[in-house]
Amino acid sequence: MPRKPEPGPTEALSLGSAPDDGGGAAAGVEEFEIGPKIRALRLARGLTLQDVARETGFSPALISQVEHNNVSPPIATLAKIARALRVKVASFFEEGDVRRRFEVVRADQRRKVDRVMSRLGSRHGYAYDALAFSVRNHKMSPFLLTIAKESETPDSLYTHEGEEFLLVLSGRAELQIEEDRFELDAGDSVYLDAGLRHSLARLGEEEAKVLAILCH
Repeated sequence: MPRKPEPGPTEALSLGSAPDDGGGAAAGVEEFEIGPKIRALRLARGLTLQDVARETGFSPALISQVEHNNVSPPIATLAKIARALRVKVASFFEEGDVRRRFEVVRADQRRKVDRVMSRLGSRHGYAYDALAFSVRNHKMSPFLLTIAKESETPDSLYTHEGEEFLLVLSGRAELQIEEDRFELDAGDSVYLDAGLRHSLARLGEEEAKVLAILCH
């Protein structure tokens, strides 16, 4: 049975021209193009956009936007994409075949992902930096989240496999876990089962920075 043609980068959505108001790349850190890595891994495994969409809750059109690097997925959705492709999250940030037993990542060597979208197509207004991506057989994926002053309240709660640790480094944030909401100040931390529906938003008028570690 022939497969349905996959939507192109502008079909169904016009997100690529959205203004970049979600916390641009920090000085010295270029935005990492994660979309082509996702597409290459998907095609190598013989999966369609529809296959990945079923696993993540994103529409095929929005997955296509991600693959063409017009928008970026939230970390929780990235974890679901990794599961659908049977890889670890860090695989999207690797370059070359180097796998080490330890890794030192300089501040200007981070992999920064910007223009994060929700599965309903609205801008989250946050960016994240991958802080480690070359250690073989790793059990954790650490990220630095920057939630911009212009960020929107999340329109969805997310789940993914494993566990998650959060540490607020600066600013204030609100964490929702199922029906419960928690106001977090700098220095506060949270450890949770990532299978619980959850979301993170900024509180107050200043941007927030949060260390997020996904445990596989």
